[in-house]
Amino acid sequence: MKPHRVLRLNDVVTLSNVETPRTGPTGETIDSHRHRALGTASRASILEMVRAAGAGMTIAEVGERTGLHLSTARAHLDRLVDAGLLVKARASGGQPGRPAWRYRVAMAEAPAPAPYRALAAALLDHLSRRGHGDVRAEATRAGHGWGRHLAAATAPGGDPVNTLLDVLRGLGFSPRLHETADGTTEIHLHTCPFLELVNRNPDAICALHVGVVRGTLEHAGASPAGAVLEPFGAPDACVVRLTLPQLREESA
Repeated sequence: MKPHRVLRLNDVVTLSNVETPRTGPTGETIDSHRHRALGTASRASILEMVRAAGAGMTIAEVGERTGLHLSTARAHLDRLVDAGLLVKARASGGQPGRPAWRYRVAMAEAPAPAPYRALAAALLDHLSRRGHGDVRAEATRAGHGWGRHLAAATAPGGDPVNTLLDVLRGLGFSPRLHETADGTTEIHLHTCPFLELVNRNPDAICALHVGVVRGTLEHAGASPAGAVLEPFGAPDACVVRLTLPQLREESA
């Protein structure tokens, strides 16, 4: 007679799923989170649509182009944001109120120096825990003081626009100066060194940058009242607009 096989009740077998890195055909590491975000034809086509738009698209524009319900379009867009494929911000042009979210393709950009990213992340966490008041206003005030501190480290007595360029360059924004046809001074920010923080709280981090701009200008001797930051204000950049007469005269 063959012996019976006995399974003891205290024998426990634990099974777990272990996700190991996989590589693509050219040897690159596959980001499974991003690949899952592109697992539907709808999201893949939306990503290509936003990329082709250059300056980004709103939820309403995506819904109109695709025929999707706005809530469905929003869900797809935010899934792409969570995967790091898109970024979103509100392009207010300095006007009050809350304009629609605009989504743009996330570019591979160099991060800001670690101390600055840590400071910005700590501020965002602090504001989110408070849970009351206008987060954008509080972030702007915090950025204002930060901008004054950063401007104080630059060469004294410089032109306000050049001081602002130095501060923004030091933070990793890759700023470029532009003069428009109507004489307005613009600074185009071609990289966002705080990209990973933008997706955590776009309103707060963009407001923080507005405060940095205004604090820098104030420390350099210029009134900051006319300075605004428009996220995605250009096809390949966010735009700082300086409409102050004294700045136009000094930079001429």
